[in-house]
Amino acid sequence: MIRTTEQESNYRDIDQMSVHEILTGINNEDKSVALQVEKCLPQIERLTAAVAERMQQGGRLFYIGAGTSGRLGVVDASECPPTFGVPFDLVVGIIAGGDTAIRRAVENAEDDETQAWADLLAYNISDKDCVVGLAASGTTPYVIGGLNAARENGVLTGCIVCNANSPVAQACEYPVEVVVGPEFLTGSTRMKSGTAQKMVLNMLSTTVMIRLGRIKGNKMVDMQLTNHKLVDRGTQMIMAELNVSETEAAELLSQHGSVRAAISAAQKTKL
Repeated sequence: MIRTTEQESNYRDIDQMSVHEILTGINNEDKSVALQVEKCLPQIERLTAAVAERMQQGGRLFYIGAGTSGRLGVVDASECPPTFGVPFDLVVGIIAGGDTAIRRAVENAEDDETQAWADLLAYNISDKDCVVGLAASGTTPYVIGGLNAARENGVLTGCIVCNANSPVAQACEYPVEVVVGPEFLTGSTRMKSGTAQKMVLNMLSTTVMIRLGRIKGNKMVDMQLTNHKLVDRGTQMIMAELNVSETEAAELLSQHGSVRAAISAAQKTKL
């Protein structure tokens, strides 16, 4: 297997570059990421459709990964409840080494092939659920072992990797392989590879939540109102939808606790 994520950077003597040259080089590399994601849209569509269908039947979505990949999964999962108003355990990010590894690397955590399945069992995973493995290299033992065990137990499996024909991709049913090429800084997969994984995660979770009915039109009507900015945003949504004053919209939002509930209640009152 050729790991393009580990190939030498196309840039030489980076340590001799000016700040402008470094930033320009990184930016030029970043520009290529979206184009590589675009090439993978058919793979992303297959994974997303399968996950959405499973979750419409009551399943959950789990991300498993190590290092940067694991952290990206945790971030995406943690943003689903405030954005879409879903339970905190509907989308779950699991990182090798546990939550400690979110901030500080845990030695050898990614090399344990059995730990991911043990971590998933702690959530009572079942064949209703989905597991997406995240590994830029496509070779992380923690992810490979987790996907193999999940698949053996009837769990829907997918992955997001940045090398072609990797063991992680071979271990799952719905692989997404975004081959972004050598990193600006040789082997630093938190850069282009991490960006690619983040982009695909955004597409996956957002589309799934839309298919689950967690938006209305183009608005996040189920978002959690956790700060003044979001309360103001919710008020503006209600004003636009119901053609009411800001005061009335704010009162409706305060009374019903969510944009969706406020709009629904007001529309029923008018019937």
